[in-house]
Amino acid sequence: MNIEEVLVPDTGNDGEMDVIEVAVSIGDVIEKEQTLIVLESDKATMEIPSSVAGKVVSFKLKSGDRAKSGDVIAEVEVTASETTNEVQQEKAKAETPVIEPIKTAQRENDAKQPPVSEQKNETIEHSQTPELSAAAVHAGPAVRKFAREHAVDLTRVRASGPRARILQEDVTQYIKSQIQRAQNGQIIGAGFSHGAVALPDFKQFGEISAQTMTKVHLKTAENMQRSCQIPQVTQFDEADITALEEFRKKQKNVADQKGIKLTPIAFLLKACAYALKALPQFNVSLDLANQHIIQKHYVHIAFAVDTPYGLFVPVIRDVDKKGIWEIAGECQDLAARARDKKLLPAEMQGACFTISSLGAIGGTSFTPIVNAPEVAILGVSKAQIKPVYNAQGEWQPKLMLPLSLTYDHRAVNGADGARFTSLLGNVLSDLRELLL
Repeated sequence: MNIEEVLVPDTGNDGEMDVIEVAVSIGDVIEKEQTLIVLESDKATMEIPSSVAGKVVSFKLKSGDRAKSGDVIAEVEVTASETTNEVQQEKAKAETPVIEPIKTAQRENDAKQPPVSEQKNETIEHSQTPELSAAAVHAGPAVRKFAREHAVDLTRVRASGPRARILQEDVTQYIKSQIQRAQNGQIIGAGFSHGAVALPDFKQFGEISAQTMTKVHLKTAENMQRSCQIPQVTQFDEADITALEEFRKKQKNVADQKGIKLTPIAFLLKACAYALKALPQFNVSLDLANQHIIQKHYVHIAFAVDTPYGLFVPVIRDVDKKGIWEIAGECQDLAARARDKKLLPAEMQGACFTISSLGAIGGTSFTPIVNAPEVAILGVSKAQIKPVYNAQGEWQPKLMLPLSLTYDHRAVNGADGARFTSLLGNVLSDLRELLL
């Protein structure tokens, strides 16, 4: 009888993820690639399959637990023929993670640990060794659950238990200290502030209800708060997309044959890639700590997808090297998986530029917020038929698309902002520009 441990594979997520579903039980006979658990991160859910076939003899995780790459999911009784060298190699690789460094860090933490009385009186912020992740924190399941329910990062909590163990009282003390800091107008956490304004008791005005912010909502709020610290300017313009729409609609039969929905976003992505190549100052990130401008020589563009769970922003890579049909197909696939929360973390990382389109919903213009460390974002509103005065002195009905380009004014100046929207308008009004 061979017993194999089935491990959480590399999910592309650095931290722990919530176990939101367990798909099998002890005693079940499973197939290879059969789903064992479902994990949820800030912006994605993913099914974790078994790497072997056999009978489940023990299960190490349950719904509500936290897991990371390399953690043991279950032990499976398999036949010798089913135990492959590849599985053994994956197991050895996954079991490599830092064991001794964590112990060393914990010993250092024990040595530096001040008396409990002193811990209670000081502001709690950088209590754990910076290199430690939440997985390395010494805390029981009940304490971890309590921390998750109150959106507390355990790496910031000062431990008062034996051997640097975090107790529930430590988490409660941390929450109290953060509330006190909020009332004093101080920033809470890494780049996220709950504001200096003390909230009134809303019950005195009428009936209320409260619900916990979802991970997606909380993460979005944190990112927007951090990004709003950037000095930003929005450039407004319009693009004549009359010819583009005529061309797009003529491709309907071809799109049906390919099984692809050809939407305007595919053309916007291609046009933005063209503009980023022509104006590379928009394809940078600022490293102010080292006083560097990081120039990117690739063109990965994100596009916002509205879902019932919040806003997801998948990334299409190397847009400048792809044709319209390939871009449209990727958009369709990524948007569908975003709505099902099936995107992988890696599919929402690495963007140089973002497009946020509200055209299907409506509106005349808006000011999108730059998604740092990018330096620009394009907002697209609903296209409308407008009278346009042409060179022959005649008024013509044209389909005009409102554009809102927000950019980081530390990296991009106003003249370049106007050049970008002007170039974008030219490309969208005449797709032959893309051939030049």
